[in-house]
Amino acid sequence: MRYIGAHVSASGGVENAPANAAAIGARAFALFTKNQRRWQAKPLTTQNIDRFRAACEAHDYGPDQVLPHDSYLINLGHPDPDALLRSREAFIDEMQRCAQLGLNRLNFHPGSHLRQISETQCLRTIAESINLALDQTQGVMAVIENTAGQGSNLGHRFEQLAEIIHRVEDKSRVGVCLDTCHTFAAGYDLRTEAACQATFAQFDSVVGLAYLQGMHLNGSKSALGSRVDRHHSLDQGELGTEVFRFLMNHPATEGIPMVLETIDADRWAEEIRWLYAQQRD
Repeated sequence: MRYIGAHVSASGGVENAPANAAAIGARAFALFTKNQRRWQAKPLTTQNIDRFRAACEAHDYGPDQVLPHDSYLINLGHPDPDALLRSREAFIDEMQRCAQLGLNRLNFHPGSHLRQISETQCLRTIAESINLALDQTQGVMAVIENTAGQGSNLGHRFEQLAEIIHRVEDKSRVGVCLDTCHTFAAGYDLRTEAACQATFAQFDSVVGLAYLQGMHLNGSKSALGSRVDRHHSLDQGELGTEVFRFLMNHPATEGIPMVLETIDADRWAEEIRWLYAQQRD
């Protein structure tokens, strides 16, 4: 079973997200469990939690179909000790919120060295941050999203993802979310089936397909290797549509949440239907 959906609004409370996903025919969804552009958030209430769990059950969403995303403010590789501590505390809070909601994944951008420390030191700090969070939580997997490599962001090379995972102590609670736009912008070609095969073979060799725990399905406004993160609709931009046919028929994409973050929410229902129509099996 393939779980295709979109990153839907949780406005008015997390309990509204499952219905918003169901309204567009999604079999998966992503959400923010708090305001993604603020450090502070009110704790989830018992009512929030109970209503979210009930809505997921009513719309037939299990934990493997939901890919929550953490705050954009968090930088688990921050070079400043005080800022790093703040990020770590916020990340642990996000992990705990996922556990309260009965979810088993938290998707996050790995971090940035801000041109103040070395890439190696930053990657080690990110892994240490993940270890601290896993030690203080239970049942939730830390799912690292690959980046486009914009600015000083790390996680755009498969080798960087592998280095972080290598240093995470509990390998059963770490995974990767591949974003098609980010992958392409980082320099991995996905424009033909042959290119997709080669890129996935490289990912498997360097990281391991067993770690693939989610995907973001996006077209790209930016060119191959540009290291510029600009999403587009599936059928527009530089990437083309062959990659999505490939993904809808690759065994590694079975049973994981695959989430649209394309730029036109009015097209999400159409894009979900189109993706399912690409299945050959």
